[in-house]
Amino acid sequence: MTQSNQDRALCFLGLCMRAGQIISGQDACVAAVRNGAAALALLDGTASENTRKKMTDTCHSHQVPLYQLDSLGHAIGKPGRLVIALPAGGMAQKLLSLLENQPQL
Repeated sequence: MTQSNQDRALCFLGLCMRAGQIISGQDACVAAVRNGAAALALLDGTASENTRKKMTDTCHSHQVPLYQLDSLGHAIGKPGRLVIALPAGGMAQKLLSLLENQPQL
């Protein structure tokens, strides 16, 4: 992913947060993926192996795309948040289009 696409995705996440379209935190995101409420999940590059494995396994078993971006917490205005999810809708589709060249986890 080019730096400009990553910057655009991170800025778009800030917009999603202001619109109330972000589910943040590991437990809330795992629950959203399991309930079918999440269309897309994002993992910070600094997440621990345990968090990475839990999210990867959950997303693979429920066919939810999982991508890795750096500085997720900073982008949504909540430093320290390492896992976020977006519910189905137009914003999730736009973010998926921004991340189309990024490899899934």
